[in-house]
Amino acid sequence: MFDLEKVTRENIKNLVSYSSARDEFSGSADVYLDANENSLGSPLLKWYNRYPDPHQHAVKTALSAIKGITSEHIFLGNGSDECIDLLYRCFCNPGKDNVIICPPTYGMYQVSANINDISIKTAPLLEDFQLNLAHIETLIDENTKIIWLCSPNNPTGNSLNRADIEIVLNNFDGLVVIDEAYINFAKQKTFIQELGEYKNLVVLQTFSKAWGLAALRLGMAFASKEIISILNKTKPPYNINQATQELALKALEEVGQVNDMITEIVDMRIALADVLQQVPTVEKVFPSDANFLLVKIKDAHKVYEFLLTKGIVVRDRSNVKLCEDCLRITIGTEKENTILVDSILDWVEQHEN
Repeated sequence: MFDLEKVTRENIKNLVSYSSARDEFSGSADVYLDANENSLGSPLLKWYNRYPDPHQHAVKTALSAIKGITSEHIFLGNGSDECIDLLYRCFCNPGKDNVIICPPTYGMYQVSANINDISIKTAPLLEDFQLNLAHIETLIDENTKIIWLCSPNNPTGNSLNRADIEIVLNNFDGLVVIDEAYINFAKQKTFIQELGEYKNLVVLQTFSKAWGLAALRLGMAFASKEIISILNKTKPPYNINQATQELALKALEEVGQVNDMITEIVDMRIALADVLQQVPTVEKVFPSDANFLLVKIKDAHKVYEFLLTKGIVVRDRSNVKLCEDCLRITIGTEKENTILVDSILDWVEQHEN
Protein backbone atom coordinates (compact mmCIF):
# COMPACT_ATOMS: atom_id res chain seq x y z
CA MET A 1 0.00 0.00 0.00
CA PHE A 2 1.26 3.47 -0.89
CA ASP A 3 2.61 5.43 2.08
CA LEU A 4 3.60 9.01 1.21
CA GLU A 5 5.40 9.39 4.53
CA LYS A 6 7.63 6.45 3.65
CA VAL A 7 8.33 7.64 0.12
CA THR A 8 9.22 11.24 1.06
CA ARG A 9 12.86 12.04 1.87
CA GLU A 10 13.53 12.75 5.54
CA ASN A 11 15.17 16.12 4.87
CA ILE A 12 12.13 17.17 2.82
CA LYS A 13 9.74 16.13 5.61
CA ASN A 14 11.63 18.42 7.98
CA LEU A 15 12.14 21.22 5.46
CA VAL A 16 10.96 24.67 6.47
CA SER A 17 10.24 26.37 3.18
CA TYR A 18 11.40 29.89 2.43
CA SER A 19 8.78 32.43 3.42
CA SER A 20 8.68 35.21 0.85
CA ALA A 21 7.20 38.64 1.34
CA ARG A 22 4.28 37.62 -0.85
CA ASP A 23 3.68 34.54 1.32
CA GLU A 24 3.43 36.64 4.46
CA PHE A 25 1.05 39.17 2.94
CA SER A 26 -1.69 38.46 0.41
CA GLY A 27 -4.21 40.95 -0.86
CA SER A 28 -3.78 44.53 -2.01
CA ALA A 29 -2.22 47.58 -0.44
CA ASP A 30 -1.43 51.17 -1.39
CA VAL A 31 2.21 51.09 -0.38
CA TYR A 32 4.45 48.02 -0.74
CA LEU A 33 7.67 48.31 1.26
CA ASP A 34 8.13 44.68 2.26
CA ALA A 35 10.04 42.92 -0.53
CA ASN A 36 12.99 45.22 -1.32
CA GLU A 37 11.73 45.81 -4.85
CA ASN A 38 12.66 48.84 -6.94
CA SER A 39 9.83 51.19 -6.00
CA LEU A 40 10.59 53.50 -8.92
CA GLY A 41 9.50 50.84 -11.40
CA SER A 42 11.10 49.40 -14.51
CA PRO A 43 12.47 51.13 -17.61
CA LEU A 44 10.28 48.79 -19.67
CA LEU A 45 7.08 48.03 -17.76
CA LYS A 46 6.49 49.76 -14.46
CA TRP A 47 4.31 47.02 -12.96
CA TYR A 48 7.03 44.36 -13.45
CA ASN A 49 9.03 45.80 -10.57
CA ARG A 50 6.90 43.71 -8.19
CA TYR A 51 7.39 40.02 -7.46
CA PRO A 52 4.77 37.68 -8.95
CA ASP A 53 2.28 35.57 -7.05
CA PRO A 54 4.48 32.72 -5.76
CA HIS A 55 1.59 30.24 -5.92
CA GLN A 56 0.00 31.39 -9.20
CA HIS A 57 -3.53 31.41 -7.72
CA ALA A 58 -5.23 33.03 -10.71
CA VAL A 59 -3.74 30.60 -13.23
CA LYS A 60 -4.57 27.60 -11.05
CA THR A 61 -8.14 28.80 -10.59
CA ALA A 62 -8.59 29.09 -14.34
CA LEU A 63 -6.98 25.70 -14.86
CA SER A 64 -9.15 24.04 -12.23
CA ALA A 65 -12.28 25.01 -14.16
CA ILE A 66 -10.88 23.48 -17.36
CA LYS A 67 -9.41 20.34 -15.81
CA GLY A 68 -12.30 19.68 -13.44
CA ILE A 69 -10.13 19.51 -10.35
CA THR A 70 -9.54 21.91 -7.46
CA SER A 71 -6.45 24.11 -7.46
CA GLU A 72 -5.01 22.30 -4.42
CA HIS A 73 -4.26 19.41 -6.78
CA ILE A 74 -2.27 21.60 -9.22
CA PHE A 75 1.41 22.48 -9.26
CA LEU A 76 2.96 24.78 -11.87
CA GLY A 77 6.60 24.43 -12.84
CA ASN A 78 9.10 26.26 -14.99
CA GLY A 79 8.46 23.76 -17.75
CA SER A 80 7.66 20.12 -17.02
CA ASP A 81 11.40 19.70 -16.53
CA GLU A 82 11.16 21.52 -13.19
CA CYS A 83 8.33 19.20 -12.14
CA ILE A 84 10.48 16.19 -13.04
CA ASP A 85 13.47 17.52 -11.12
CA LEU A 86 11.40 18.34 -8.03
CA LEU A 87 9.92 14.85 -7.94
CA TYR A 88 13.44 13.47 -7.75
CA ARG A 89 14.53 15.96 -5.10
CA CYS A 90 11.47 15.39 -2.92
CA PHE A 91 11.11 11.63 -3.08
CA CYS A 92 14.44 10.03 -4.10
CA ASN A 93 17.49 9.79 -1.84
CA PRO A 94 20.73 10.40 -3.81
CA GLY A 95 23.06 7.43 -3.97
CA LYS A 96 20.42 5.10 -2.49
CA ASP A 97 17.10 5.08 -4.34
CA ASN A 98 16.27 4.07 -7.89
CA VAL A 99 13.59 4.71 -10.51
CA ILE A 100 12.29 2.75 -13.48
CA ILE A 101 12.02 4.15 -17.01
CA CYS A 102 10.66 2.42 -20.11
CA PRO A 103 12.76 3.33 -23.15
CA PRO A 104 12.46 4.55 -25.75
CA THR A 105 10.98 7.48 -23.85
CA TYR A 106 11.51 11.14 -22.95
CA GLY A 107 15.19 11.69 -22.18
CA MET A 108 14.83 14.08 -19.25
CA TYR A 109 13.77 11.30 -16.85
CA GLN A 110 17.27 9.87 -17.21
CA VAL A 111 19.12 13.18 -17.34
CA SER A 112 17.41 14.46 -14.20
CA ALA A 113 18.07 11.15 -12.43
CA ASN A 114 21.76 11.45 -13.27
CA ILE A 115 21.88 15.04 -12.02
CA ASN A 116 20.29 13.96 -8.74
CA ASP A 117 22.47 10.84 -8.37
CA ILE A 118 19.52 8.45 -8.61
CA SER A 119 20.04 4.97 -10.06
CA ILE A 120 18.06 4.08 -13.19
CA LYS A 121 16.54 0.72 -14.01
CA THR A 122 15.26 0.18 -17.53
CA ALA A 123 12.30 -1.91 -18.68
CA PRO A 124 12.36 -1.42 -22.47
CA LEU A 125 9.03 -1.30 -24.23
CA LEU A 126 7.90 -4.34 -26.16
CA GLU A 127 8.08 -4.44 -29.96
CA ASP A 128 4.61 -2.86 -30.13
CA PHE A 129 5.82 -0.03 -27.86
CA GLN A 130 3.72 -1.23 -24.91
CA LEU A 131 4.81 -1.86 -21.31
CA ASN A 132 6.66 -5.03 -20.39
CA LEU A 133 4.81 -5.54 -17.12
CA ALA A 134 6.67 -8.73 -16.20
CA HIS A 135 10.03 -6.99 -16.59
CA ILE A 136 8.91 -3.96 -14.58
CA GLU A 137 7.84 -6.26 -11.76
CA THR A 138 11.27 -7.93 -11.58
CA LEU A 139 13.02 -4.53 -11.31
CA ILE A 140 11.09 -3.20 -8.32
CA ASP A 141 12.84 -3.35 -4.96
CA GLU A 142 12.48 -1.57 -1.61
CA ASN A 143 14.41 1.44 -2.91
CA THR A 144 12.38 1.94 -6.10
CA LYS A 145 10.61 5.27 -5.62
CA ILE A 146 9.24 6.28 -9.03
CA ILE A 147 8.08 4.58 -12.22
CA TRP A 148 8.03 7.00 -15.17
CA LEU A 149 5.42 6.38 -17.88
CA CYS A 150 5.00 8.59 -20.93
CA SER A 151 1.60 8.33 -22.64
CA PRO A 152 1.32 9.22 -25.47
CA ASN A 153 4.96 8.24 -25.58
CA ASN A 154 7.83 10.27 -26.99
CA PRO A 155 9.36 9.37 -29.45
CA THR A 156 7.04 6.52 -30.49
CA GLY A 157 3.80 8.54 -30.48
CA ASN A 158 1.52 5.78 -29.18
CA SER A 159 -0.61 5.73 -26.03
CA LEU A 160 0.20 3.06 -23.48
CA ASN A 161 -2.56 0.56 -22.75
CA ARG A 162 -4.69 2.05 -20.00
CA ALA A 163 -5.24 -1.32 -18.32
CA ASP A 164 -1.46 -1.84 -18.11
CA ILE A 165 -1.00 1.56 -16.46
CA GLU A 166 -3.72 0.70 -13.94
CA ILE A 167 -1.94 -2.56 -13.11
CA VAL A 168 1.22 -0.59 -12.30
CA LEU A 169 -0.75 1.91 -10.20
CA ASN A 170 -2.45 -0.87 -8.24
CA ASN A 171 0.67 -2.91 -7.57
CA PHE A 172 3.47 -0.40 -6.96
CA ASP A 173 3.95 1.26 -3.58
CA GLY A 174 5.93 4.21 -4.92
CA LEU A 175 4.98 7.10 -7.19
CA VAL A 176 3.71 6.43 -10.70
CA VAL A 177 4.27 9.50 -12.88
CA ILE A 178 2.29 9.61 -16.13
CA ASP A 179 3.65 12.23 -18.52
CA GLU A 180 0.71 13.38 -20.65
CA ALA A 181 2.47 16.11 -22.62
CA TYR A 182 0.66 14.98 -25.80
CA ILE A 183 -2.66 13.86 -24.29
CA ASN A 184 -4.67 16.57 -26.10
CA PHE A 185 -3.93 14.90 -29.44
CA ALA A 186 -5.04 11.44 -28.26
CA LYS A 187 -8.38 9.67 -28.01
CA GLN A 188 -7.36 8.24 -24.65
CA LYS A 189 -8.64 10.32 -21.74
CA THR A 190 -6.39 11.86 -19.13
CA PHE A 191 -5.63 10.15 -15.82
CA ILE A 192 -6.31 13.39 -13.92
CA GLN A 193 -9.79 12.23 -12.99
CA GLU A 194 -8.27 9.13 -11.35
CA LEU A 195 -6.34 11.08 -8.71
CA GLY A 196 -8.94 10.31 -6.08
CA GLU A 197 -8.54 6.58 -6.68
CA TYR A 198 -4.73 6.43 -6.79
CA LYS A 199 -2.84 8.28 -4.06
CA ASN A 200 0.48 7.40 -5.71
CA LEU A 201 -0.45 8.99 -9.06
CA VAL A 202 1.21 12.10 -10.49
CA VAL A 203 0.12 13.40 -13.90
CA LEU A 204 2.30 15.79 -15.89
CA GLN A 205 0.99 18.05 -18.65
CA THR A 206 2.35 21.12 -20.41
CA PHE A 207 1.48 24.37 -22.15
CA SER A 208 4.16 23.65 -24.78
CA LYS A 209 2.23 21.37 -27.14
CA ALA A 210 -1.53 21.79 -27.64
CA TRP A 211 -1.50 25.28 -26.14
CA GLY A 212 1.36 26.35 -28.42
CA LEU A 213 3.27 28.15 -25.65
CA ALA A 214 6.62 26.33 -25.60
CA ALA A 215 8.54 29.60 -25.18
CA LEU A 216 6.76 30.41 -21.91
CA ARG A 217 8.17 27.29 -20.16
CA LEU A 218 5.09 26.36 -18.14
CA GLY A 219 4.50 22.81 -16.99
CA MET A 220 1.75 21.31 -14.85
CA ALA A 221 1.70 18.54 -12.27
CA PHE A 222 -1.53 17.10 -10.90
CA ALA A 223 -1.51 14.95 -7.76
CA SER A 224 -2.96 14.55 -4.29
CA LYS A 225 -3.06 17.64 -2.09
CA GLU A 226 -0.34 16.12 0.07
CA ILE A 227 2.07 15.58 -2.85
CA ILE A 228 1.36 19.07 -4.24
CA SER A 229 2.04 20.55 -0.80
CA ILE A 230 5.47 18.91 -0.73
CA LEU A 231 6.31 20.22 -4.21
CA ASN A 232 5.17 23.72 -3.23
CA LYS A 233 7.38 23.90 -0.16
CA THR A 234 10.42 22.66 -2.11
CA LYS A 235 10.20 24.84 -5.24
CA PRO A 236 11.97 28.21 -5.58
CA PRO A 237 9.77 31.02 -4.17
CA TYR A 238 8.96 32.72 -7.48
CA ASN A 239 9.39 29.91 -10.02
CA ILE A 240 6.77 31.23 -12.50
CA ASN A 241 7.39 34.80 -13.64
CA GLN A 242 4.71 37.46 -13.94
CA ALA A 243 4.72 37.61 -17.75
CA THR A 244 4.21 33.86 -18.02
CA GLN A 245 1.31 33.97 -15.56
CA GLU A 246 -0.39 36.80 -17.45
CA LEU A 247 0.03 35.18 -20.86
CA ALA A 248 -1.13 31.79 -19.57
CA LEU A 249 -4.29 33.40 -18.19
CA LYS A 250 -5.04 34.96 -21.58
CA ALA A 251 -4.46 31.62 -23.30
CA LEU A 252 -6.80 29.83 -20.91
CA GLU A 253 -9.59 32.13 -22.09
CA GLU A 254 -9.25 30.66 -25.60
CA VAL A 255 -10.06 26.99 -25.04
CA GLY A 256 -12.27 26.92 -28.15
CA GLN A 257 -9.47 28.16 -30.38
CA VAL A 258 -7.05 25.64 -28.88
CA ASN A 259 -9.50 22.81 -29.51
CA ASP A 260 -9.84 23.94 -33.12
CA MET A 261 -6.04 23.86 -33.52
CA ILE A 262 -5.89 20.38 -31.99
CA THR A 263 -8.48 19.13 -34.48
CA GLU A 264 -6.56 20.70 -37.36
CA ILE A 265 -3.26 19.16 -36.25
CA VAL A 266 -4.82 15.70 -35.84
CA ASP A 267 -6.38 15.95 -39.32
CA MET A 268 -3.01 16.94 -40.80
CA ARG A 269 -1.31 14.11 -38.88
CA ILE A 270 -3.66 11.57 -40.44
CA ALA A 271 -3.21 13.07 -43.91
CA LEU A 272 0.60 13.23 -43.63
CA ALA A 273 0.76 9.64 -42.39
CA ASP A 274 -1.31 8.47 -45.37
CA VAL A 275 0.91 10.32 -47.84
CA LEU A 276 4.20 9.19 -46.29
CA GLN A 277 3.06 5.57 -46.24
CA GLN A 278 2.87 5.72 -50.07
CA VAL A 279 6.49 6.89 -50.43
CA PRO A 280 8.60 3.95 -51.71
CA THR A 281 11.50 4.48 -49.29
CA VAL A 282 9.19 4.65 -46.23
CA GLU A 283 8.96 1.25 -44.57
CA LYS A 284 6.43 2.11 -41.86
CA VAL A 285 4.57 5.06 -40.36
CA PHE A 286 3.81 4.13 -36.77
CA PRO A 287 0.35 4.96 -35.36
CA SER A 288 0.45 8.22 -33.42
CA ASP A 289 -1.64 9.87 -30.72
CA ALA A 290 0.69 12.88 -30.59
CA ASN A 291 1.51 15.89 -32.77
CA PHE A 292 4.30 14.01 -34.49
CA LEU A 293 4.93 10.82 -36.47
CA LEU A 294 7.64 8.20 -36.04
CA VAL A 295 8.60 7.10 -39.53
CA LYS A 296 10.80 4.10 -40.34
CA ILE A 297 12.59 4.97 -43.56
CA LYS A 298 15.43 3.39 -45.51
CA ASP A 299 18.76 5.17 -44.93
CA ALA A 300 17.10 7.38 -42.33
CA HIS A 301 20.25 9.28 -41.37
CA LYS A 302 21.08 10.04 -45.01
CA VAL A 303 17.52 11.26 -45.56
CA TYR A 304 17.88 13.42 -42.44
CA GLU A 305 21.08 14.95 -43.82
CA PHE A 306 19.42 15.52 -47.21
CA LEU A 307 16.48 17.30 -45.61
CA LEU A 308 18.90 19.61 -43.81
CA THR A 309 20.25 20.72 -47.20
CA LYS A 310 16.67 21.66 -48.06
CA GLY A 311 16.33 23.73 -44.89
CA ILE A 312 14.11 21.14 -43.19
CA VAL A 313 14.89 19.92 -39.67
CA VAL A 314 13.37 16.70 -38.36
CA ARG A 315 14.64 14.51 -35.50
CA ASP A 316 16.86 11.55 -36.29
CA ARG A 317 16.03 8.79 -33.77
CA SER A 318 18.03 6.06 -35.54
CA ASN A 319 20.37 5.56 -32.57
CA VAL A 320 17.49 4.87 -30.15
CA LYS A 321 16.66 1.24 -29.36
CA LEU A 322 13.46 0.09 -31.14
CA CYS A 323 13.61 3.24 -33.31
CA GLU A 324 16.38 2.14 -35.66
CA ASP A 325 16.16 3.86 -39.08
CA CYS A 326 13.44 6.15 -37.77
CA LEU A 327 12.83 9.86 -38.11
CA ARG A 328 10.51 11.71 -35.76
CA ILE A 329 8.58 14.30 -37.73
CA THR A 330 6.53 17.03 -36.08
CA ILE A 331 3.28 17.92 -37.82
CA GLY A 332 3.89 21.29 -39.42
CA THR A 333 1.62 23.68 -41.22
CA GLU A 334 -0.03 22.42 -44.40
CA LYS A 335 2.62 24.23 -46.44
CA GLU A 336 5.48 22.82 -44.36
CA ASN A 337 4.11 19.29 -44.62
CA THR A 338 3.91 19.63 -48.41
CA ILE A 339 7.51 20.89 -48.58
CA LEU A 340 8.62 17.94 -46.46
CA VAL A 341 6.91 15.34 -48.64
CA ASP A 342 8.17 16.94 -51.85
CA SER A 343 11.72 16.91 -50.47
CA ILE A 344 11.54 13.23 -49.50
CA LEU A 345 10.23 12.45 -52.99
CA ASP A 346 13.21 14.38 -54.39
CA TRP A 347 15.46 12.10 -52.35
CA VAL A 348 13.71 9.01 -53.70
CA GLU A 349 14.02 10.23 -57.27
CA GLN A 350 17.75 10.91 -56.88
CA HIS A 351 18.45 7.53 -55.28
CA GLU A 352 15.91 5.15 -56.84
CA ASN A 353 18.62 3.58 -58.93
